[in-house]
Amino acid sequence: MPKAFFVTGGKAVSNVSSLNTFDLALKNAGIAQCNLVKVSSIIPPNCKETRMKPIPAGTITHAVISKAEGTGETISAGLAWAVEKKGSYGVVAEAYGIMNQATTKKKLKNRINEMAKIRGIELSEVKYRIETLDVPEDSYGCVVAVLIYLP
Repeated sequence: MPKAFFVTGGKAVSNVSSLNTFDLALKNAGIAQCNLVKVSSIIPPNCKETRMKPIPAGTITHAVISKAEGTGETISAGLAWAVEKKGSYGVVAEAYGIMNQATTKKKLKNRINEMAKIRGIELSEVKYRIETLDVPEDSYGCVVAVLIYLP
């Protein structure tokens, strides 16, 4: 069970490929050396938010990943997260696609509020991490917002 997590984000543009752009966005987020395993959006009980920590290269790393790619358009990826006011556990919402930052934040707010409603919980302060990028016509672009769980 993870004891801590941090949230990071990155964005990148490349003329080579969308895969290279994703790799560069992960590098810019400080997590390119990790083997990321996508998990669903529940913050375990007693899992505390912390500063970004170095992770040894090749580590299998559980993460909630929001990712958008595009060419010649505005792309955005974001996360919203909060813990239950009673402190039991938390939830993470994702939003990504061809949209601006304001639209991304609105979607995140609606999604995290719906998650809380479904579970019958009241959330503490909701936090956001949003990455947005205007991608040039002749390039590949990628944005990522990632919540990384630490052991």
